Amino acid sequence: MQRKELGGIVCLLLTALIWGFSFVAQVQGMDSVSPFFFNATRFTLGALSLVPILLVQSRARNRTGSVPDVRAETGDAHGDVSVGWTRTLLVGGVCGVVLFTASTLQQYGVLWGREAGRAGFITALYIVIVPLLAWVFLRRRITFVTVVSVIIAVIGFYLLCITGGFGSISGADLILFGCAVLFAAHILVIDTMGAAVDPIRLSFCQFVVSAVFSWVGSLIDGSIDWAGAASGWLPILYAGIGSVGIAYTLQVVGQQWVPPTQASLIMSLESFFSVVGGAIILGEVMTGRAYWGCALIFIGTLLAQMPASLPKRLLERRHRRN
Repeated sequence: MQRKELGGIVCLLLTALIWGFSFVAQVQGMDSVSPFFFNATRFTLGALSLVPILLVQSRARNRTGSVPDVRAETGDAHGDVSVGWTRTLLVGGVCGVVLFTASTLQQYGVLWGREAGRAGFITALYIVIVPLLAWVFLRRRITFVTVVSVIIAVIGFYLLCITGGFGSISGADLILFGCAVLFAAHILVIDTMGAAVDPIRLSFCQFVVSAVFSWVGSLIDGSIDWAGAASGWLPILYAGIGSVGIAYTLQVVGQQWVPPTQASLIMSLESFFSVVGGAIILGEVMTGRAYWGCALIFIGTLLAQMPASLPKRLLERRHRRN
């Protein structure tokens, strides 16, 4: 393994760790402020944290006429930055609206559920939902591995959330599942519309849009509370600068040196770290059934990111051995 690839793996592991522990910050943030105000401050800080990166990119572009190839969260290369800010603003606006809606649902799910680990694993279902939405709306082929991953993840969701019949599922779980669907839609929007847009610029635009809508929501429900923000400054700072600015930068750096499939597998550890963070910091303990559910969701998300050619490769390897 080359030194650059090892460094990339470390960056992606840190990304997953920061994102996983951000669920703890989201739970703690709800002790002080409302969901709208939390997201307003969080996305504002996230957008501001990307300004230095944009300035560095701008200087590099002025010197060389281009910037190094970087990868977006879909794993696709987006090195072409010839597209101007007009398209970036358009795509960033659409992504920002979807991100705002998904994040608002997630924050209300966290507020009502109050469990970081549970929220992390339900949200992680977006990984298996992405290929389903792509099949339904974009007519993309769905593989046998994907079908198996969805079945496993659904069984895991059942074990985690439905403990006494379907009437036992909580409103918070349903909201978090809806959030997972929207995060899957967010990935597909980036995949279909953002192919020629610089990912840092796109992220900055969508964070600004999400922040603006969140501020509007805070004004409408009268939840702007600077005293609450002062008392809960650490979770807000972590969720804003840590999980958005620092983690996103680490992701971009890491994915320059790590293949997309391997990068996705590493970053899927986010759900695992959400349980670890919830247990260590919040003292969360799940039932044995719930832990089995988490394990199956985790296995499903791993399978969903496997290459479509994996079964064929395994059969070929077995054939060669025989």
